Amino acid sequence: MTSLWRAVRGRPPEQERAISTIDDYAEALQQSLGYGSWSTLGMTQSQPGQAAERAPSDFPGYATLFATNPVIWACMSARQDVFSATRFLWQRLNKGRPSEMFGSSELRLLEEPWMGGTTQDLLARIIQDADLAGNSYWARSDDGDLVRLRPDWVQIVLERRPFRGGHMGYKRLGYLYQEPDGDPVPLLVDEVVHFAPKPDPLANFRGMSWLTPILRETANDNLMASHKRRFFENAATPNMVVRLAREVMPDAFEKFVAKMDSAHKGAANAYKTMYLGGGADVTVVGKDFQQLDFSGVQGAGETRIAAAAGVPPIIVGLSEGLKAATYSNYGQARRRFADGTIHPLWQNVAGSFSRLVTPPGPPAAATSGAVRLWYDSRDVPFLREDRKDAAEIQGLQSRTIRALVDAGYEAESVKRAVMSEDWDLLTHTGLFSVQLQAPGTNTAPTQPTPPEEGT
Repeated sequence: MTSLWRAVRGRPPEQERAISTIDDYAEALQQSLGYGSWSTLGMTQSQPGQAAERAPSDFPGYATLFATNPVIWACMSARQDVFSATRFLWQRLNKGRPSEMFGSSELRLLEEPWMGGTTQDLLARIIQDADLAGNSYWARSDDGDLVRLRPDWVQIVLERRPFRGGHMGYKRLGYLYQEPDGDPVPLLVDEVVHFAPKPDPLANFRGMSWLTPILRETANDNLMASHKRRFFENAATPNMVVRLAREVMPDAFEKFVAKMDSAHKGAANAYKTMYLGGGADVTVVGKDFQQLDFSGVQGAGETRIAAAAGVPPIIVGLSEGLKAATYSNYGQARRRFADGTIHPLWQNVAGSFSRLVTPPGPPAAATSGAVRLWYDSRDVPFLREDRKDAAEIQGLQSRTIRALVDAGYEAESVKRAVMSEDWDLLTHTGLFSVQLQAPGTNTAPTQPTPPEEGT
């Protein structure tokens, strides 16, 4: 802890920059993420031999996108709803292969991370921070609760690795957490859970938000929404040019414009018949929504945003996805979303939080082997198979169980092996069916000899 304090002392104050528009976010992106005036490693020197990966300073801006852009809201909500529906369990590794899962009292911290909190509350905040900032930081307080560290208030303190008289790479020395009105709090590496599913290519340990590469696309989507609003505010018709005779005086011209606006401007006046006096001529300029292929242009932008989020458009009801929507397509999209987006996130978060909980000893009913923190997605409604598919799977499992029991395996070991998909859990009774015995073998149990009469 002393070396960590030395690493962060004397750090120059960061310069703040006012960011109020999407364009400002895009223009300041390199500097805010450490790509501009910072070194090519995305670091800033705190003192000789020490460095820190700067926390993204655009977290409030990304949060604004989440609150104001309906496409980003839909994509993040879909990720959050599915990601937070799982639960943590222990999984045994049998000869390096994943085996059965079980729970224990050691998981209490993740089941109730804070007073009144649940695993779903914890996972929802984790994925929200990761989506907006690319990183989610958590630490355990003195009272035993898990505490969320706001991502833009955390810096990763690094130390150069000495190598053959020089330096090669960096290692994490710890984390520095500082609230705007508080003192810096140094934390060691083993005291912080750091979830960063998408690594930043210009940093060693920091993650990157999936919103970063689509800032311009998001700005375009907002401009499309503004265009629609302006379209309806201005009579819901294409733009018009009204020409008056040269003899019209300026005062008369201004009165005509005011009267024209009051009678025909705005969505409430759309489609009204226009009456013009002598000398006035109307010319339509611009294009309407149909001529602009507005839905196609906006739909393409929405699809690119959904692609960056790893969410198929049909899942969140975007127009491009609904055009080819069928029950079969939705099922395929659901599998793609689960297998390509959600499961890797679950695997990462289970590994990240494993440092907070201690695996229990091997239960008496389980085989020996390593134990790891894992996730249980069997009860997630979004991932449940269709009723027909589930019935077919259960039918196959029941036939497999019957065949293995008939082959002489213990019924309990058969059940565990089939449910865990681990054949090494099978235990044989040593008894075989008559078809596997040599002809003439007496398999009938030996009957006890009755006592003779009078004995």
